[in-house]
Order: sequence, then C-alpha cells, then structure tokens
Amino acid sequence: MRHLKKIEVLGDSILKGIQVNPITKRYYTKNDIDVNMLSSMHSFQITNDSRFGCTVTKGYQIIKKMLEKGMECDAVVMDFGGNDCDYKWEEIAANPDGEFEPNTPLDVFVSEYTNIIRTLKDRGIMPILTTLPPLEPQRFFDWWCRDLNKDNILKWLGSIGKIYNHQASYSSCVEEIAKKENVPLVDIRSAFLKHGNIEKLICEDGTHPNSEGQKIMTEVFKDFINEMFLLTQVHTEPKMILC
Repeated sequence: MRHLKKIEVLGDSILKGIQVNPITKRYYTKNDIDVNMLSSMHSFQITNDSRFGCTVTKGYQIIKKMLEKGMECDAVVMDFGGNDCDYKWEEIAANPDGEFEPNTPLDVFVSEYTNIIRTLKDRGIMPILTTLPPLEPQRFFDWWCRDLNKDNILKWLGSIGKIYNHQASYSSCVEEIAKKENVPLVDIRSAFLKHGNIEKLICEDGTHPNSEGQKIMTEVFKDFINEMFLLTQVHTEPKMILC
C-alpha cells in the first residue's frame, strides 16, 4: 500500500455517493465518504469515476477505453454487483409466469469481473474489490415496484426475502473472485451487518447507503488502508485477502 499513490475509483452509484433526497424523493449526489481524510493517510491521489447504473460489463468497457488513452494509476477500487443483480421489474410485473435473467447473469458476472482483474494486473495495476452493502428488501420492493403490479411481482418472487438473498449471492461471489484471483477485498458488507440496524444505514430506496452508512464505509476503507500498509512493511507485495 505504501507504493500506491494514484488510486482510481470505478464502480456504480454506491461509491459515487448517490443518495435519495428525503424531501424531494429524488436521487442526488451526497457523498459523505471522507475521501479527503483517506487521501491524506498516505498522500494518495484518489479519482472517483464511478457511474450511476454501472454494471461490470459497462465497467470493463470503461476501463479498456481508459487504458487505451493511457490510464495512469497504481490501483483501481471497484464495487460492481448492485446493478448486475437487478431485474427489469416492469417486465416481470407484466408477465409473472415468465422466466427472467438479472441484468448480468452470475456466470457472466464472474467472467467479466475476472477479465477486468486480469487486464489490470497485466498493466501492473492493482485491482481492489469491495463487497456489496446489504439492501433492505421491503424498502427495495416498495421503492422499485411502487408503480407496478406488486401482486404479480410477488407471484414471480415467491417472497420479498428473495430480493435480499439474491443480492447477497452476488456479494458472496465477489468474495470468491477476490480469493481466487488473489486480490485485496474491502469488506463493506460485514461492517453494515455488524452494525445490526441496516434501516439506519440505507436510504428510502433500500439500496443506497445514507450519510451514516457512508461514514461506516469511510471507517472500513480506513481500516483496510491501515492493514494493507502494515502488510507492506513485511512483504513487498501484499498477498492476503483482507476480509
């Protein structure tokens, strides 16, 4: 970590700092992840190019274009999965007896994320993955299906709890990818679960961390940086997965 100076952040709206405005009920950028503090820890230069709605496939396309233009950084922090695991709920509401795939099926998710990791490694750039913050399934259902036929969606789902389990499977997959590819992992999810009250950390949409949740993310990144720095005092290159 002491050899990393330029860090690129590339993912979806979680790391971009998107929240739901409690008054207007619209999305806006309110990023309370303390990037200034994190940057000052070891004189990092952190650039955040995260995109609202970004999937792992879109992220790979962005990274390839950035590399073609001479992307200069020592590490890339990524948080793909949240949009990948989502469904087109309006289609499900219209046809609850149909068969539907998430935006990025799990096998494609694994393949694309692995390709990103290996592409970055080939360029001498360290990939750093993050687990997904847990969602709050009832809020998610009420928000994303509010103008749709909820009875039809429930018929297809079976239970609202499946929303949580499905998203959790993508986060678990990120852990497996990090372990298999031997890259660092920032475990945001465990910190949220340890808090014990997800509702206090998540916006009305059941998905995006609010300011309190973003402060927890700051602490997780802070702990990660400190642990990685200690590792590099013993090893030239970190080989451990930090969970």
